[in-house]
Amino acid sequence: MSNTSNSLKQLALQKFKKDFWGVFSFYFIVLVGLVSVFAYVFAPDNSQYANQMHLSIHSKSPGFSVTMLTIPSQVKNEQNVFDKLFFGIKNTDTEVPISEYNIENDTLNYTEYAADGLKGVGKTIPLSSFPNHAVEDFITKKSFVFGTDKYGRDLLSRVLVGARISFFIGFVAVFISLFIGILMGSLAGYFGGKVDTVIMWIINVTWSIPTLLLVIAITLALGKGFWQVFIAVGLTMWVEVARVVRGQIISTKEMQYVTAARALGYNDFRIITKHILPNIMAPVIVIAAANFAAAILIESGLSFLGIGAQPPMASWGAMIKDHYNYIILGKPYLAMIPGLCIMSLVMAFMLIGNALRDALDVKG
Repeated sequence: MSNTSNSLKQLALQKFKKDFWGVFSFYFIVLVGLVSVFAYVFAPDNSQYANQMHLSIHSKSPGFSVTMLTIPSQVKNEQNVFDKLFFGIKNTDTEVPISEYNIENDTLNYTEYAADGLKGVGKTIPLSSFPNHAVEDFITKKSFVFGTDKYGRDLLSRVLVGARISFFIGFVAVFISLFIGILMGSLAGYFGGKVDTVIMWIINVTWSIPTLLLVIAITLALGKGFWQVFIAVGLTMWVEVARVVRGQIISTKEMQYVTAARALGYNDFRIITKHILPNIMAPVIVIAAANFAAAILIESGLSFLGIGAQPPMASWGAMIKDHYNYIILGKPYLAMIPGLCIMSLVMAFMLIGNALRDALDVKG
């Protein structure tokens, strides 16, 4: 029996490997996952939430470069390595975009950057403000690959850090919906009778409430924040899983291999988990992939309404909300870049869902 199980797994794996788009989507999702976990390692702006603002260079086009003066702070950063790696650096230094500078009589004279051909404000700062008077070490050329947003923050860094919210809300919400949906659907489909009636009543009541309205209600009850959104979205997406699992079990529980399992004296829990569920997971996987896409879109809608991830936390949905009006103002990339990120991630999960469905299709 074990050899048969292993051979079926190997056959499914071989079928999956032959699907180019499924394998490509798998590696793309792994890449996004790594970027999500280690976002502050890859982000040019590794401050917390990539929230270093420079209003004088707001809404600059991709590839924009400027000379940046960093004025060190006297406050010591006491973060540990783990905190810096996964949550960003609490930046206490002051960064100032400048257009020109010169050193004269133990003072640094610089002119702040000003856009549209305007003349920036001239300022001075004593060289003693810099360790060992090494001013040149604190003046660097900074490039913005994706440009800057309306607050002058590095758009590439915001996109990388924002991947964390959009990526993990899909996983957490889908995990919650699968756990509740498979449990409720299995009980309703396998036992039937009053159990089925009660669970179907709960499903129908939940189904009758608009998803976004229910998410808003749950979010307001739990409070604003991204963890509350994770839970709220998961608690509203289980009904589709439950209905599909219930229907599949009703059509499967009278088949010969289930009857044989009962005749051998196996308990209901083993029959459901070992014999029925493995044979009905193909449509559930496709729904899980679709739910991942829906979770990202719902989070985007909540961020648009101000209920999702709260500023200054980076989120792809919030980035679209902040810059959607720039589409008609000649700078559509500010909204299109996070939009393309959402589209790519959603498409990857849909493609891998289809590939897994085909690979796990026992009839094939």
